[in-house]
Amino acid sequence: MDENCIFCKIINGQIPSTKIYENDYVYAFLDIMPVNKGHTLVVPKKHSKNLLEDDVEDLKHCVEAVQKIAPAIVRAVEADGFNLGVNTNKAAGQAVFHTHFHIIPRHEEDGLRPWPQRKYDEGEIDPVKEKIIKALEK
Repeated sequence: MDENCIFCKIINGQIPSTKIYENDYVYAFLDIMPVNKGHTLVVPKKHSKNLLEDDVEDLKHCVEAVQKIAPAIVRAVEADGFNLGVNTNKAAGQAVFHTHFHIIPRHEEDGLRPWPQRKYDEGEIDPVKEKIIKALEK
């Protein structure tokens, strides 16, 4: 645990939360600033800064919890689907540096739109592919 981490404090009961699920590895609670009602955060109990620092076993437990919790949220709030989000680092919108998965219930007419998509310019896609493949070798 990280004594300065707000999610660690929530897991330890030092800060109140609206817990909806807990097991030996995972703690899930309603986001206090939801995108839509039912927006839930699923966090590993073991502290890690972000998804890239987590043990694979901890991530496995988080994904299993998401598979259990998400359908229940969808039923409970009568949603049409859900988005699963993981923000990694500040540039991607991570505000709390403890790995967490957002389960965001979605309704057909909720007015939310996915992020904008862009096209590659002519001849641009292959150099990007090559850079990624090279980076995987490191």
